[in-house]
Amino acid sequence: MHVTDSGSGTPLVLLHAFPLDSRMWDAVRPELAEHVRVITPDQPGLGSSPPSDEEPSLASAAAEVVTALDTLGVDRAVVGGCSMGGYLAMAVLRAAPERVAGLVLVDTKPTADDDTARRTRLDMAERVLADGTGFLADESLPRLLAPIATAEVVGRVRALIDAQPATGIAWAQRAMAARPDSSALLAATDVPTLIVHGALDALMPVEIAHTTASLMSTVDTAVIADAGHLPPLETPAAFTTALIAWLAGVSV
Repeated sequence: MHVTDSGSGTPLVLLHAFPLDSRMWDAVRPELAEHVRVITPDQPGLGSSPPSDEEPSLASAAAEVVTALDTLGVDRAVVGGCSMGGYLAMAVLRAAPERVAGLVLVDTKPTADDDTARRTRLDMAERVLADGTGFLADESLPRLLAPIATAEVVGRVRALIDAQPATGIAWAQRAMAARPDSSALLAATDVPTLIVHGALDALMPVEIAHTTASLMSTVDTAVIADAGHLPPLETPAAFTTALIAWLAGVSV
């Protein structure tokens, strides 16, 4: 698993959204690294990480994250993720709760896919393997970004999508399709949690953030105005402000 590691202090693992890679954190990395140690893995088969030999599952990806932390000498970390990265952060919490000092859930949800959503993911996996990923950016961008996103942000996200290999896209979709419901997991944890959500998220409406927060005992919520599904890319200053303020109260 390829990892970018910068800064020092409290380890903060940030897991990227689909269908992107860890460069989605580039706009927030420098400021965050002035306060904490920022660790951003590329998930299996995406970015610079090699494809996985395992059957597609978030449990397999979570094991790779834990192994990466072992390699970096990190015993405990704040673990966060955006969208698919949030699913993976919850998988890490399930697999190794003793390694998670705090949780950051960005435009994500604990529920599993229903049958329709699962079929859609599996169909996309088959499509990219057969036809390539040329269609993916055009179909994904309207759901990922707020209508007011700048041309620069749109271009950056398009470039990240276009850079991902079909095999990694298919593996990720199949892993997400197989994920369990994590609602009970979140309800049972007392790990300090920050929920961040774009107010203009068309893919996951902001009500999901409030529903998720209602499950948890130790939780703060930050709704980011002018952001869609990817606040770290769309509104990096607002995202870092919320995250840094919350991290000040978290002990590792």
